[in-house]
Amino acid sequence: MAKSTIRIQFLGASFTIQSDEDQEYMNRVLSYFKENVDKIQRTLNVKDPLKSSILSGLFITDELFKERERTRDRLKFNIEEYSEAGEIAHRIIKRIDESL
Repeated sequence: MAKSTIRIQFLGASFTIQSDEDQEYMNRVLSYFKENVDKIQRTLNVKDPLKSSILSGLFITDELFKERERTRDRLKFNIEEYSEAGEIAHRIIKRIDESL
């Protein structure tokens, strides 16, 4: 995959990064981060760029952890559900075999 170069100008900092992701995806990621930082600055009245970036990173990481936990719970439920269905199917097959 070709690397894309992204110019970031944010909170008084300016730099360029390279990514394996496409430009559109990286723009969405950066936009989401910027929206979170703006929200932190407005709602918590944080003006320091470093503090608002760190807080935003913490909030986004919290979102990630919660989503991972929800995903794990859904997968665990599905596995248990299929396991139970498999056991029931096995018992039915055993009964059919015994009756033949």
